[in-house]
Amino acid sequence: MDEHLPRKLAAILYADVAGYSRLTGAHEDATHRRLAESLDLISALVDEYRGKVTHFAGDAVLATFDAVVDAVSCAAAVQAGLAEHNRDLPDDRQVRFRIGVNLGDVIEDRGDVYGDGVNVAARLESLAEPGGICVSDAVRAALGNRLDLSYEDLGQQRVKNIAEPVHAHRVVAGGPDRPTDEMGPEAQEVLFQMTPDGVSLAYSRIGRGPVMVKAANWANHLEYEMLHPPWRPWWRELAARFELVRYDQRGNGLSDRDVSDVSFEKFVDDLETVVDALGLERFALLGISQGCAVSVAYAHRHPERVSHLILYGGYVRGWRLRGDAQEVARGEAMSTLIGQGWGQDNPAFRQLFTTMFRPDATPEELEHFNELQRRAASPEHARRLFEAFGTIDVSSMLQDISTPALVLHCRDDARAPFDEGRTFAARIPSARFVPLEGRNHLLAPSDASWNRLFQEIRAFVGSGESDA
Repeated sequence: MDEHLPRKLAAILYADVAGYSRLTGAHEDATHRRLAESLDLISALVDEYRGKVTHFAGDAVLATFDAVVDAVSCAAAVQAGLAEHNRDLPDDRQVRFRIGVNLGDVIEDRGDVYGDGVNVAARLESLAEPGGICVSDAVRAALGNRLDLSYEDLGQQRVKNIAEPVHAHRVVAGGPDRPTDEMGPEAQEVLFQMTPDGVSLAYSRIGRGPVMVKAANWANHLEYEMLHPPWRPWWRELAARFELVRYDQRGNGLSDRDVSDVSFEKFVDDLETVVDALGLERFALLGISQGCAVSVAYAHRHPERVSHLILYGGYVRGWRLRGDAQEVARGEAMSTLIGQGWGQDNPAFRQLFTTMFRPDATPEELEHFNELQRRAASPEHARRLFEAFGTIDVSSMLQDISTPALVLHCRDDARAPFDEGRTFAARIPSARFVPLEGRNHLLAPSDASWNRLFQEIRAFVGSGESDA
């Protein structure tokens, strides 16, 4: 019986390669060589940190440690060593591991270990991003502030084949006394590029990692967004894992505002201008709200350049084209209100629009989004942008999109109808659809689906597959 088997409390490290099937399918021999080199590195570091490798299973490694500090220190050293090993390789050839660390009972039998403690470590590994580490709440509590690391609380996570939720934490490099992020104004350099029709566009790059370009959307302002909600938490989250490219569309933010042509075609041209200015050959493309349609149109023009297409809270057709007379009447009324009251010190006009984006916003969030909208565009240009968004229609392009796509949409989105998100997913070949719980058009860290949103994005881009 189980009670007679030898048990002990151990820190368990479980590591597995992200997207291994894809890697071997594309470059079998080279992947096997890099995997062997990676496993040698992991084995050496486990020995160095006083642990024991108990099991190899293809591309997975299981190791145990007597001390939690040793296990997490080893995990951090492994990821640093593998990052250096991958440094000169293109993204599609890098062998990157996810690592989970748990503290729990294990059963020792014939040199191997088993039990729920091991199972939880394996599930924590599945929550980590490629190149990242996830630890259990027991590990986090045992560590305290003893390592030069910070931790992001992911809360209770439901994982496969584990009855109870697992409380997980993501490990972030840097000590507990460091700033929680590097998102001050000094973190970005704002650059400018002229479009073919003579409009100066402002753009910036923040973060490190694979390149992700975010298509412009409503009320962008590169500088204000870095300091305040609702966007600051988004950029902090994405810049921690990607080199994030953002820009202010024409008529908006730090880009030229007095422009003659404000149209969907020019929105796509502007994205093209920024990408070309940076010399980007291949990148992940993120669309949010009407930026989804811009992203789809760009991927339709340049399928060879977009490695991953992420569409969040978007719509295929603008408010004038969805066949809803009431929605058109509301849109026309909103357009009039924007033109009349947008720039006033009293935020009442802007707040009507704000509450459609964040009906569950706190007073502070409402205040900041109101101010962002005031700073981002003049009343006339805000109205012109709103009218241009109303005539968007990319429905004829969807069936031709060959890029792997991830579509995410809140079920009760108060701004973009849920059915529009489902249309993206249904018509783009092989797109994966992830419905999120909530009614906010722009999620915030306080929303129940916040962690799910970024876990899905990290897993999708990290795997290189549309069904990640």
